[in-house]
Amino acid sequence: MNKIALLVLLIVINSSTFIAQQISPKLAFLEKWENSKIYLIAIAEAMPEGHYNFKPTERQMGFNEQLVHIKGNMDWLSTNYFTDIEYKKEKKELPQTKSETILALENAFDAVIKIVKNTPDEELKATVDFFAGPKSKLQLLNLLQDHVTHHRGQLIVYLNLNEIEPPKYSGW
Repeated sequence: MNKIALLVLLIVINSSTFIAQQISPKLAFLEKWENSKIYLIAIAEAMPEGHYNFKPTERQMGFNEQLVHIKGNMDWLSTNYFTDIEYKKEKKELPQTKSETILALENAFDAVIKIVKNTPDEELKATVDFFAGPKSKLQLLNLLQDHVTHHRGQLIVYLNLNEIEPPKYSGW
């Protein structure tokens, strides 16, 4: 084999390896989502149950309300935009215990994981009608993560206001 043919062969092999190593947007989301779950659950665990109703000001949601709000957003976006099931928001009482809240959060994270795993990669390019205008399903996955991050940041402040050291960041 001459040097040019060998060089071309090496370039093709290296390019194929590089392309195969690239992670799909779905797999990247799922890795980040699992880490997000672990981190949010650690934050929920860090707050003593007696402080689950804590809110910094009267106009803000309490700690438990924030967690339930995060869960509700997961339920809504994943069900409404990634399944054929019609999402129906139900006004429910807040979970009565810390452990009930944490279990509900874990179940919501796991439901999103299952739904996203069953979503073909090509479907993430599909555009859906969203109240903020047309969005791709990939954009909705980003919104799911952004929403958790936004409220998780607020929960870290709640911990700090109660002089509780937040868990070490583990988002990646």
